[in-house]
Amino acid sequence: MRIVRKKFRPDYKFVRHCGGAHLEVQNLNVHIKDNHILKNVNITFPDKKITCIIGPSGCGKTTLLKTMNRLIDTVEGAKIEGKIILGTEDIVGSGENIIHHRRRIGLVSQKPCPLPMSIFDNVAYGCRIHGILNRRKLRMVVQHYLKAVGLWNEVENRLKTPASRLSMGQQQRLCLARSLAVEPQFILADEATSSLDPMSSKNVEELFVKLKNDYSIIMVTHTLQQAQRIADYAVFMYLGEVVEAGTAEQLFKNPQHTLTKEYLSGAFN
Repeated sequence: MRIVRKKFRPDYKFVRHCGGAHLEVQNLNVHIKDNHILKNVNITFPDKKITCIIGPSGCGKTTLLKTMNRLIDTVEGAKIEGKIILGTEDIVGSGENIIHHRRRIGLVSQKPCPLPMSIFDNVAYGCRIHGILNRRKLRMVVQHYLKAVGLWNEVENRLKTPASRLSMGQQQRLCLARSLAVEPQFILADEATSSLDPMSSKNVEELFVKLKNDYSIIMVTHTLQQAQRIADYAVFMYLGEVVEAGTAEQLFKNPQHTLTKEYLSGAFN
């Protein structure tokens, strides 16, 4: 049992109902109009680890994240076949409320996207949608998760100011706090550090390493050095297919597939 789970959580309403943290993609195919984007993708994501998905641009990494978060539902002409099993439920074929689903699988985008409201209201936004309306409890939630992402000391005296006034690095941590506030089981990060300066990028990396004690993290990155620094598990994709997957140590130090070896050596982009 992890010590942190014994502590009081201001959002215990979500924690006690979150269920199993198993996430598995089975024979997933995604077509967008006439384009076959994801091709028979099969991945089982480890619990409370950082999984880094690597591969050249256009290989389907972001589409995979959007499919798991159900953002693909908003893409015109998208057709999904296969299964994505979260806990014991197939989220592709289920009629689950999409807002409830996105609470369980949060997404942090490449570019910070704070809502056009105050710092406080950004973090409290999801909690209000899911029924936490008590002002005292919301204050506890906001403080708890701003501390979790290392932002509280920087913003505690200006919680009512617009989030847009924060730096890019601060905005990205705020967006992460907003996702954490509803206690997701999985955090999806789509190149979450690519638009940040080196120091802010380092801070977010360190934050993900810390957060994996309580969350399963799936991160798309184009930076091999970043994946080598923080990944526990790695997936290499090419042209919409999973070429190779395994522990980070195995994939980076002893890749089995020729394409993986060529990509890691810089033979192609």
